[in-house]
Amino acid sequence: MKIEPFVIERVYDAPQTKVWQAITDNEKMKKWYFDIDSFEPKVGHKFSFSGESDGVKYIHLCEVTIVEPENRLAYSWVYQDYEGSSVVTFELTPEGDQTRLKLTHTGLESFPKNKKDFAPESFAAGWTHIIGKSLKEFVEN
Repeated sequence: MKIEPFVIERVYDAPQTKVWQAITDNEKMKKWYFDIDSFEPKVGHKFSFSGESDGVKYIHLCEVTIVEPENRLAYSWVYQDYEGSSVVTFELTPEGDQTRLKLTHTGLESFPKNKKDFAPESFAAGWTHIIGKSLKEFVEN
């Protein structure tokens, strides 16, 4: 079964530079995203972080694949000890004094089918909270 990429778009009442910094500055990322040990917006930079769901810890292993300053950032997204490989892409577009962010998460169909944490609904819920609430509140305040 082919699963469509997950896509979410939001417009923030914040300049593009501020949104770019929020998605690429490690100290800022820790305030709204995940606690990543080290993040650099450089192609080839590898980073990891953990997330937990119902007592199960998931180690995310990522590598930056695209950096177009202030416009586009992408990285691979795989889970340690699980099959599958995906890519997360952030695209920023100015809209006057505001910024449109489009996040696309491709490759979700490659993750294990028998685990609810890898279901499309789980990614939709997670990204909707992260992009629709956490990042919005961070860049608008």
